[in-house]
Amino acid sequence: MTEYIKFIFEGKTFEFPVVIGTEGEKALDIGSLRNKTGIITLDPGYANTGSCTSDITFMDGEKGILRYRGIPIEQLAEYSSFRETAYLLIHGELPTENKLKRFSVMLNDHSPVHEDMQYFFRNFPRASHPMGILSSMVTALRSFYPELPDMEDEVDTTVTRLLSKIRTLAAMSYKISKGHKVVYPRPDLPYCANFLNMMFDSPVRPYEIHEDVVKALNIFWILHADHEQNCSTSAVRLVGSGKVSLYAAISAGIAALWGPLHGGANQAVIEMLEKLAAQGTDVKQLVARAKDKNDPFRLMGFGHRVYKTYDPRAKIMKATCDKLLTQFNINDPLLDLAKALEEVASTDDYFISHNLYPNVDFYSGIVLRTIGIPTNMFTVMFAIGRLPGWIAQWKESMDESQWKLGRPRQIYTGPVERDFVPIEKRS
Repeated sequence: MTEYIKFIFEGKTFEFPVVIGTEGEKALDIGSLRNKTGIITLDPGYANTGSCTSDITFMDGEKGILRYRGIPIEQLAEYSSFRETAYLLIHGELPTENKLKRFSVMLNDHSPVHEDMQYFFRNFPRASHPMGILSSMVTALRSFYPELPDMEDEVDTTVTRLLSKIRTLAAMSYKISKGHKVVYPRPDLPYCANFLNMMFDSPVRPYEIHEDVVKALNIFWILHADHEQNCSTSAVRLVGSGKVSLYAAISAGIAALWGPLHGGANQAVIEMLEKLAAQGTDVKQLVARAKDKNDPFRLMGFGHRVYKTYDPRAKIMKATCDKLLTQFNINDPLLDLAKALEEVASTDDYFISHNLYPNVDFYSGIVLRTIGIPTNMFTVMFAIGRLPGWIAQWKESMDESQWKLGRPRQIYTGPVERDFVPIEKRS
């Protein structure tokens, strides 16, 4: 039985239905609000606005729950690979053994990129940020690999091609920026190991693949694979609603992810820790500064827009970080500082009352640093991990039952109508 919420405006009563999700989430369907009443809602930042229904990812910020297609993130991080998780997000179900093998073969078959793309890379200024380069190169992919007609098998080819080539583009951009020879993908290596080899192998020092490092990268990408309707995912859906190419929609997501308040947060955490370590500031003093509203200092990596308890991804990332550093007997002063900050903040009444728990960015940067990823590539790593979620969200939004051109409204607060004044009469 459908429930309704009554709305009284200018003496008239209107009813709008309540939509209930499979996990008990409730939403007021105001799709007909403007037609019925002539008014719209105002919700800056869309904090209370549901832009779609989706069966991809479920989050409960109050309880610290994150699930992909119903499967808890903890189980995926422990038992799954990034390839398998990507398949789950894009296709809706875990693959059979044969389907996973076919998917892996397709990823390897499509991993090389056209040789002419190297010319684009070499003409970017040396100071260009990798995220700007990646966004541009993904858009350029359409010129080399046009989208295929809208048939299921051919859409799968386009999607798999993009998922495969993005890691090659990322590794290529790093090698070219360093003036090193590009390392081509190897057909005998799985997704994560292949990327690491393309990043770090060289004629001078062949890269030795460690299973612990491969596992850590798998976990990092699994934890970042999707996160409901965040800034970049919403950008992919909104841009995609104009029926642009998949490449253009993903490029928009990459650009949105670039910012320090979104995908660039893990880079911001490392830069903050490096600066604080160099200054040798007392940890308790740092926490006191973070609590001071008049102090511009901000403690990066704490708190989250959705989670009001410990970010479930942060717990997994912290355990991964500890294991990796122990395995390779690494003493990282940034990790010591991070742990000290977490310990003080986790017992501080201000942080507890404001739900300022460490988020996934707090430890993910240290994991990437340990693997050997340079700081300016951190957000690129996030983009590679988020790609399966973007693709899944794009595919879902393109379904005819869901598709609708995105066109938010606004409340105008500018001048009322006024006449044009000739320039000679302007004071």
